[in-house]
Amino acid sequence: MNSRTVRAWLRLAAVSIQEQRDYLTQLDAAIGDADHGSNMSRGFTALKTWLDTRDDDVAPGPLLMAAGVTLAAAIGGASGALWGTALRGAGAALGEDAEFDGLQLAAALEGALDAVVQLGAAAAGDKTMVDALGPAAQALREQIGNGAGLAAALRATRQAGEDGMKATALMQARKGRASYLGERSIGHQDPGATSTSLIISALEEAVNSGCD
Repeated sequence: MNSRTVRAWLRLAAVSIQEQRDYLTQLDAAIGDADHGSNMSRGFTALKTWLDTRDDDVAPGPLLMAAGVTLAAAIGGASGALWGTALRGAGAALGEDAEFDGLQLAAALEGALDAVVQLGAAAAGDKTMVDALGPAAQALREQIGNGAGLAAALRATRQAGEDGMKATALMQARKGRASYLGERSIGHQDPGATSTSLIISALEEAVNSGCD
């Protein structure tokens, strides 16, 4: 995997988020400001446009770090800060290498997770994007560590993210605007975990499509 993989991932994520924009907005309308879909779509669309201006020779790590800055500025608000931080954390974990393998990709997801947790002070069970990103990062690390091939490992990663996303419907929110609702937040799937699951699915598709 290399910078082309990263570019493909972010572009596919942009397409998926645009397609699910209204759904994300509906989820957010139930427990938030009803702007998650529009904010994420605007940000990733801007990121997709920005990618078209970047040099192919940029290494994956620096590319992700620059993408994080771009995304944070384009989205704004909490989602922008969190996803900008996530991409920068992933990029920092990859370092300056021109290519990366499954173990390094696992480290990148863990770097993204650590950065988000540090910024948002969220933990598993708080009904946030951490509930999708955390299980996904753990699954990838375990799968690669157990000798699974990259395709199988990413399949498990995507499934773990989806399972974590779905589990947020049964949680009471302890972070963000949804936390103001208390027990009324139970029964609603978290929009941030949902967009995170979409982004993880895009990663699997980018790698498996042979874009590296």
